[in-house]
Amino acid sequence: MSRKELALDALAQLPDDCTSEEIFEHLRFMLGIQQGIDQLNRGEVIPHKEVKKELARWMEGLLPPCS
Repeated sequence: MSRKELALDALAQLPDDCTSEEIFEHLRFMLGIQQGIDQLNRGEVIPHKEVKKELARWMEGLLPPCS
């Protein structure tokens, strides 16, 4: 499905009385989901174990030691 088709389908799902802001928010959300799916299909992923290790390293400097 092309980006244009995705956008048109997303717009068709919205109620007629939605605001411009709601339209843009919905489109950004749907296109973001599609971008993630595209990255997954291209193999641009990080294994779960790697993410957990990276997150643990980030959190080391953020949290005070337990007492």
